[in-house]
Amino acid sequence: MAIVGGLDVHRRQITFDYLDTETGQVRRGRIAPADRQLLRRWLMSVTGRPAAFAVEACTGWRFVVEELCRAGIQAHLAEPAETAAARGPKRRAKTDRADARQLRELLAAGRLPESWIAPEQVLEIRGLLQLFKDLRDEHTGWVQRIHAVLFHHGVAAAVGDLLGGDSRQRLQAGTGLSPAGHQAVLAALRVVDMLEAELGPLRKQIATFARRQPACKALQAQYGVGPVTAAVIWAELGDCRRFSASRKAVRHTGLDVTVYSSDDKRAPGRLSRQGSPLLRWALYEAAKCAARSSSPDYAYYSRIKERIGGNRAALSVARKIVRRSHHILRSLGDQALTAV
Repeated sequence: MAIVGGLDVHRRQITFDYLDTETGQVRRGRIAPADRQLLRRWLMSVTGRPAAFAVEACTGWRFVVEELCRAGIQAHLAEPAETAAARGPKRRAKTDRADARQLRELLAAGRLPESWIAPEQVLEIRGLLQLFKDLRDEHTGWVQRIHAVLFHHGVAAAVGDLLGGDSRQRLQAGTGLSPAGHQAVLAALRVVDMLEAELGPLRKQIATFARRQPACKALQAQYGVGPVTAAVIWAELGDCRRFSASRKAVRHTGLDVTVYSSDDKRAPGRLSRQGSPLLRWALYEAAKCAARSSSPDYAYYSRIKERIGGNRAALSVARKIVRRSHHILRSLGDQALTAV
């Protein structure tokens, strides 16, 4: 490459550091504010020769990578945790210029820990799924507020659906509630109704996609994996051919257990929690279905539950789902990412 560089992306500016390998000259500077049009104009100054830039996989990377590809520049996406580990102990000041320089040096040396740059459709589905999760969390939060108000006033909550039938009528009537408590419940009901109006069509949109996409259809053959979970696994695991073994797919999800030992001392392992929180949520929800007697993993789940508890048993089943999903997606090859 004639030009090798790094871009450190922030909301207010993009810091660049690139090396002209033909002259040995290093150029540094900032693009401010960090928007698409300014970046596009700046990239015109480095086009015309083979170039490669690395950018960290943090918020804002998408439009930067899109503009790099549009300009014919080779884009590389750096994995944040591995990049930070490559930096080593913080014995020197950490600055945007230092981060951009580190990306450039790692790329030039061939040591950049790269992340997968997903196709546009995968990125769009990721956005819809994250929106669904955010709306669902808000919905759950407001229902819990209603439960809290009822408990605070000593009113027994309904058994079953709190928001349906006679239960909703009692909530609207404010039976047993103070005026302030009644007002809080009515406000919560209005917010819940608005959230349900958004969640319904969005859930249908995701389910329609999952029924049409070949890999999502294949993933739903697993017990406990529905349309939303299948779409999350598909969008976050993506092209599983980049994982040479299923254990690496488990590590990608952040469900792997960390190990720290020295001599005869060994600290209790914890989840690494690297990777997508959305994926871990979906896998855990699917894994909890193993508690049903009809699940093929019921015996395994029950055995683990007796020994170390239900939560850890569900995590063990979640790791099994990841391994199965890895083999399913890998076996589909190019068909796994078929656009629909």
